[in-house]
Amino acid sequence: MDKWEGLMKGAKRMNKKLLHRFIRKELPELYEALCLSLYNPYNYFQTKTHYILVHSAIEYFIKKEEGNHA
Repeated sequence: MDKWEGLMKGAKRMNKKLLHRFIRKELPELYEALCLSLYNPYNYFQTKTHYILVHSAIEYFIKKEEGNHA
């Protein structure tokens, strides 16, 4: 729980379309596995270091890399 709280610290809502576009390009296997082309009612977030995709009430933390941002 401490790790989760640390990763979520400072999280702000993020545009779903931007993150979907990024994941479809950079992580196509994840895009297909989670069926991100379908409706997802959860909000997405980002911090200085991670994108946080919420799917089926599970948070997927995607580490941001230098020069590779949504």
